[in-house]
Amino acid sequence: MQSQDRKIQAPQPNAETAAFWKATEERKLMVGKCNACGKVHYYPRAICPFCFSDRTELQQASGNGTIYTYSVMRRAPVPYAVAYVTLNEGPTMMTNIVDCDLDNIRIGQAVRLVFKPSEGGPPVPMFTPA
Repeated sequence: MQSQDRKIQAPQPNAETAAFWKATEERKLMVGKCNACGKVHYYPRAICPFCFSDRTELQQASGNGTIYTYSVMRRAPVPYAVAYVTLNEGPTMMTNIVDCDLDNIRIGQAVRLVFKPSEGGPPVPMFTPA
């Protein structure tokens, strides 16, 4: 079985994350940007994790990044890779590496954004080798 055969549980958007998940339906990955300190953060939230300002907004990420670290889960019914990907914009996000040979994933490898359907919810941002 391939990693794309793994069922993905639907995210549960709330008032703070609704705009992020709405953007995924348009195949856009959004990150938070603070208009007070200028730093970009992931996951998007109303309060900046750096300066605690409430002057945050969403901005679209390029969808490109590099693998910071990863682990392959082989004991699952369908093996998969969980990873931290550092986006070109700066933040690092936890995600999955998909649509590739799990034995060929490497730290520092360039990746690009893909969206995978969830079970009855919005698509989930994941990454594949670039």
